[in-house]
Amino acid sequence: MTDVGGVEHSGVGQDRVPMRGRGGGAAEVDRGGAATKGGWGGQAGESGGSGQGSGAGRLRRFRGPQNRNLWFWAFVGPFTIGLALFTYVPLAWSVYLSFFDAHNTVSPTDFVGLDNYVSMLGDHAFLSSLGTFLLFTAFIVPTTYLVSLALALMVNRLRFAQAFFRSVFFLPTACSYVVAALIWKLSIFNGVRFGLANTVLGWFGADQTAWLSTSDPPWYWLVIVTVRLWLQAGFYMILFLAGLQRISPRLYEAAAVDGARPGWQTLRHITLPQLRATSVAVVLLLVINAFQAFDEFYNLLSDARGYPPYARPPLVYLYYTALGQEQNLGLGSAGAVILALIIAVATVVQARWFGLGRKED
Repeated sequence: MTDVGGVEHSGVGQDRVPMRGRGGGAAEVDRGGAATKGGWGGQAGESGGSGQGSGAGRLRRFRGPQNRNLWFWAFVGPFTIGLALFTYVPLAWSVYLSFFDAHNTVSPTDFVGLDNYVSMLGDHAFLSSLGTFLLFTAFIVPTTYLVSLALALMVNRLRFAQAFFRSVFFLPTACSYVVAALIWKLSIFNGVRFGLANTVLGWFGADQTAWLSTSDPPWYWLVIVTVRLWLQAGFYMILFLAGLQRISPRLYEAAAVDGARPGWQTLRHITLPQLRATSVAVVLLLVINAFQAFDEFYNLLSDARGYPPYARPPLVYLYYTALGQEQNLGLGSAGAVILALIIAVATVVQARWFGLGRKED
């Protein structure tokens, strides 16, 4: 211990007296009155530490437990950006173009209001295309529904190789509409004697038929419906198959005890009622897909001379309106908006009619 100026300074073992600083921090002062730590400097340290802690806490909440939020956006972010750039932005821009006179340009300046909509609703060709859609829907919706349901019932009853046949029937769904349409056009229904369809007819002594180049009788409907049926029946078969596998076997056992015969009675009173929700979803999807028909019509019926005046669905008509010789993008966009509204209204009406989403008793 050393005496300097009458003040004793403690050594290593000197006792220290704790004091409370103004910032609430503890300060240790030796007996000579010199503050050693904490105290008045602790307030600034605590405020700085709390700010860093809050920032780190926000970062941890953003990342989530084990960085789950970060990984979520790492996988979903690119898809979300692509969906916005290639789907929602073009949709919004199409609505914008529908209010302008947009000939050969995507950045018009001549605002016309609702004139494009009035012109489109008064266009006989556009209304005729809607009639083509209704006729196509009348053919393809019930046909696909019955064929896919029949396939699902057959596959569901199999006791072996069920996965094989399920894959075989579903496989055409992976085929491109363009490729399938060209196969139908060039190999099966090509209209010459060595085509598959005319070859089969020749076995029975029938004359060859120009399937796609004649409108009286309209044999082209057979070609269009069969290619769409081949492409999509397997997908809806999977939906029905999923619904069938959800039906409890106890229902069929109880029906058998009550005397119900397997076949039509169980199908009518057990299977179809239990498939009600699946059936509604299938019909909705079929109608929406019928509205969007384009690939098979365009690739089957068009040639070097262009598209024939018959069998023009709405999307084919809008394609020639927006990207044809006039390139009237404003008129084509107005037609696309009208078609989207028709699809939305038809979907809502069907959903309300069939009670989609309503709780079953």
